[in-house]
Amino acid sequence: MSLISSIDVHLFRWINQGLANSFFDWLMPILSGYSLFNAVVAILVVALLVKGGARGRIFVMAILFALLMADSVLCHTIKDLVGRPRPFLTLPEADMRLLVGRGGSFSMPSSHAANWFAALMVTLVFYRKAAWVVAPLALGVSFSRIYNGVHYPSDVLVGAILGAGGGAAVMWLMQVTWNILGRRLWPLWWEKLPVLSQASVGREKRCPTKPLETLSADVASVLDRHWLNLGYLFILGVLAARWIYLAGGSLDLSEDEAYQWLWSKHPALSYFSKPPLIACAQLLGTSLWGDTTFGVRFLSPLITAALSLILLRFMAQLSSGRLGVCLILAATATPLFAVGGILMTIDPLSVLFWTAAMISGWRAVREDSTRWWLWTGLWLGLGFLSKYTALFQWLCWAVYFALSPSARRQLKRPGLYLALGINVLLATPVLLWNAQHEWITVAHVASDGGLQKEFQPTLRYIREFIPIEIFLLNPVFSLATVWAAIAFWRQKPRDERMVYLFCMGAPELVFYTLLSIHSRVLPNWIVPAVVPLFACAAIYWDGKWREGLRPARVGLLAGLFIGALAVFLMHHPNIVTKVTHFEIPPRYNPLRRVQGWKETARMVGEARNRLLNEGKPVFIVGDHYGITSQITFYLPEAKACVTKVPLVYYQTATHPENQFFFWPGYKERKGQNAIYVRITQDPSPAPEGLLKEFASVTDLGIHEVLFNGNVWRHLQLFECRDLQ
Repeated sequence: MSLISSIDVHLFRWINQGLANSFFDWLMPILSGYSLFNAVVAILVVALLVKGGARGRIFVMAILFALLMADSVLCHTIKDLVGRPRPFLTLPEADMRLLVGRGGSFSMPSSHAANWFAALMVTLVFYRKAAWVVAPLALGVSFSRIYNGVHYPSDVLVGAILGAGGGAAVMWLMQVTWNILGRRLWPLWWEKLPVLSQASVGREKRCPTKPLETLSADVASVLDRHWLNLGYLFILGVLAARWIYLAGGSLDLSEDEAYQWLWSKHPALSYFSKPPLIACAQLLGTSLWGDTTFGVRFLSPLITAALSLILLRFMAQLSSGRLGVCLILAATATPLFAVGGILMTIDPLSVLFWTAAMISGWRAVREDSTRWWLWTGLWLGLGFLSKYTALFQWLCWAVYFALSPSARRQLKRPGLYLALGINVLLATPVLLWNAQHEWITVAHVASDGGLQKEFQPTLRYIREFIPIEIFLLNPVFSLATVWAAIAFWRQKPRDERMVYLFCMGAPELVFYTLLSIHSRVLPNWIVPAVVPLFACAAIYWDGKWREGLRPARVGLLAGLFIGALAVFLMHHPNIVTKVTHFEIPPRYNPLRRVQGWKETARMVGEARNRLLNEGKPVFIVGDHYGITSQITFYLPEAKACVTKVPLVYYQTATHPENQFFFWPGYKERKGQNAIYVRITQDPSPAPEGLLKEFASVTDLGIHEVLFNGNVWRHLQLFECRDLQ
């Protein structure tokens, strides 16, 4: 081994220093991942997806799987097992030249070499002539890792072997999987494409896009089943991807998630600002996976998958399985829905039950079925237990009955009123809790919506509301939805499906848009209305697609590309820095609200430990429900006693400001010391109430919370001694 290591070091020095020249000094950093080089690769991938046909799309998918196998599975595993330091960590600076940034991982094997040789193997299978371009690039990139001083020659050799083997294994696995699943789930597609590497589906061989009723019964049934199976596979894949992303631990809880996790530790009929179902969901998730970030969020991807599943089947019943797949693809490429698929807040539950009530309500009206009205009442009730704005759905029903003469006969049937009764029955826990607490939730919701203020129209809030909604709902899909919602009214006769879907979403959207003229409206408030409006737009543009309107298809592809890129960057904003070498300021980082809380709690814990040295017990007081909840979750000693005597409290309040008002405070800790914490950049005196509660309060100043080398937030800390 010493002989091999000696040869490795000599080869490294010969390449890194002996072959040094100005041209290589310019070229090799580019091959190692210069931003322009990455941009060219990205453009080629997009071109293959758009213009490459079946072969190009399968090729890109195979490349992605091969890179996943080579990099994430093989290289990262072996790097951690071998633990070989990089050359610049072991060799004297005089014996090497470092031309690029220092890698944070171990040296053996080279991920760059593995990735490029995996891509080379896949390219040899799909585009043999293109291998004459990819092979020199793979060799050049591998060589550059040695020349740039970040890998030994043996690292590159092992990486190349692993990458080539991983690429070949991926191609074999994809073909075997296609042989098994393709025959069973997509027999028509499998007959046209039995060998993936020979994909050449011409325009005349594409699956029909005509209405199913114009096809033979057998072909229509098989084709619809094909699209449904594809949708099921996509939903399962996205569910697994989200769980894997959450299990990676790159995100902390948001303030609301940590706050509602605390609710789950104090079961009640309802809570200060929200109904009880979110606490039940958090309790279920943490019961399965413990009080971890993954446990808190476990149900969110599952709820989103259930929503996608019922939407897929609903659209298949309304139109076709193909349209159902297009709709869930669009929803997945919509940033607002992508956030709901990760964070466990009230919105995933609210959207799920709103959509379920919409679907069962449609069947109740079309089939004149009391049974389906009972289901609708159940979903409406569960929706109210998730979010109070579920009551808007009754307004949506009223608008639908006003616009649809055929639906008004339901007003003479018992089903609608039974649904209302079930909704009221399920709302009883919330009503009882509020009756016991002076209807505090009503006052809070009215305050949040600015309903207690005098009406004074302003453009300030609507200028914020509309642009951010256009971005979060995907600019392409936002425009397409508004266009469809206006244009379909010109159709004669109007499509009853579109009338229903329009009524299930437009009233809530219009209400909040008008409210934004008066007060601030948060972007997530309209999210239940978006699903039916997206479905309405899907039916409208599907009709235009079938009529031969080419922009409909181009618009879908553009929306999916823009949305998928935005969603990816929201999940991995650091990729911007890696590609462009531009550091995103923390205030504009989309993950700022869900990162840096561990470091925040650690800093507060250290301040508490210093005060503990004085010999008295020390507790913690927060000035906001968010910081109070986050410290409770991320400070181990606070989490350990969350169901016993709390270690972290919200500051004493004279009237209800949040749920902490209804839980025991810290008055029983007389004589003890405390750390008071607030999030702020601007120092200010301690609150008057705190000064009265303690014998002395000492300002410790502003402290910077660092995350990934950047200032993520600022804390002002106070030492409070001798609670009176």
